[in-house]
Amino acid sequence: MTIRQLGADLRSGRISCVDLIEQSLVRAREHGDLRAFITVTDEEARAEAAERDRELRQGLDRGPLHGIPIALKDLFYTNGIRTTGGSLLYKDFVPDYDADVVARLREAGAISIGKLNLHELAFGITSRNPHFGTVLNPVDKTRLAGGSSGGSGAAIAAGIVPMALGTDTGGSIRIPASYCGIVGLKPSYGLVSRRGVLPLGFTLDHVGPMGTSVEYCALAMNAMADVQQEYNLPPLADFKGIRIGLPRNFFFDNVDESVANAVKNAIGRMQTAGAQVSEVLVPDFAELNTVSHMILLAEFASLHPGARDRSRFGNDVWALLEQGRMVAAHEYINAQRLRQLFREEMRGVWKNIDVLATPTTPIVAPPAEAKTIRIHGQEEGVRPASTRLVRAVNCTGEPALSMPCGKTPEGLPVGLQLIGPIRSDARLLQIAKSLESLLEHPN
Repeated sequence: MTIRQLGADLRSGRISCVDLIEQSLVRAREHGDLRAFITVTDEEARAEAAERDRELRQGLDRGPLHGIPIALKDLFYTNGIRTTGGSLLYKDFVPDYDADVVARLREAGAISIGKLNLHELAFGITSRNPHFGTVLNPVDKTRLAGGSSGGSGAAIAAGIVPMALGTDTGGSIRIPASYCGIVGLKPSYGLVSRRGVLPLGFTLDHVGPMGTSVEYCALAMNAMADVQQEYNLPPLADFKGIRIGLPRNFFFDNVDESVANAVKNAIGRMQTAGAQVSEVLVPDFAELNTVSHMILLAEFASLHPGARDRSRFGNDVWALLEQGRMVAAHEYINAQRLRQLFREEMRGVWKNIDVLATPTTPIVAPPAEAKTIRIHGQEEGVRPASTRLVRAVNCTGEPALSMPCGKTPEGLPVGLQLIGPIRSDARLLQIAKSLESLLEHPN
């Protein structure tokens, strides 16, 4: 059911906010084996839903998110409710205020039913959490949901909630969106407040929405963004005048054939609808990935300078912390200097196109226990493969959205990534919404 249908039913009295929340709580219990949640806030959600119902009866309508159930990645501060970060370091941490985005979504009428599981401290893409369990993919429970916002992706794909909050430091919204077959937006850097969000990389962290549709993400941005404008623009009548860039280098190198075919088919649909599609040369994203990873290691290590108790960390996160401690100051500074050069190069790319269209991930969701995958006979680690096409734009700051664009013959979802110039978020969402409609209604 779409948000418009839910809204119509709520305002006509055919369903109540309490009913909606109860349905989500029931589904959360039914899908407990996914390990999508760390904390389910039953009582708080029911009480808030009753209040939202009273408001509607009294004529107070907070807008399209009024009474809509959501959930929050367990990095977001929630007043009086523990925020673990998926880590033993914060297992008993109870904030005394809401994160800015949590407060804004609540003001818009959305109701959180709980805190979602994630890769420990958000530093990873598998959501194999040694403390709270591995998040499984509702599409195929033998496969990864992705990470670090794995619980967010799984909760949406399982139909528990239609929208959730995630964070993205090196692809952590877009990877689970791709693997779970949902929509996820990494907004322009700095467009959404990070106050009250446990950090991973100070200059790389992005807060963004994930949802069953582009519209849910757009409506969330209306509530969340620091720059107030209309993000939920109507779909385009056609794609005439839209300039789509098809990367000539990097993004289609060593990509699974079924993924490449689905992505190129979606790009072809936009071209048929009037878009101007041209091949473009992008900067050296492989080097930019290295720069981004260096910055992240150093910034993560700076958050835990006194950590010495290895038993409080999972093995993979501890290893990354140790690597970060070995990054020298001059290496971090040089990485930041290179970052500025890449930003300048990206400004040149946007002179000729409106949107860059790429695969989100070069593979579909890998098996839950896989450490490596093979693409065209070449073996690659699950982590570097999953982040290869998404990490760089955390470094340069452009908005990037992942949306489903088809399925493999095995029925696994394929993610298409759309990237736009900095602060073009509203336009990017409009183009994505138009493509979503085109894919749903081809004729």
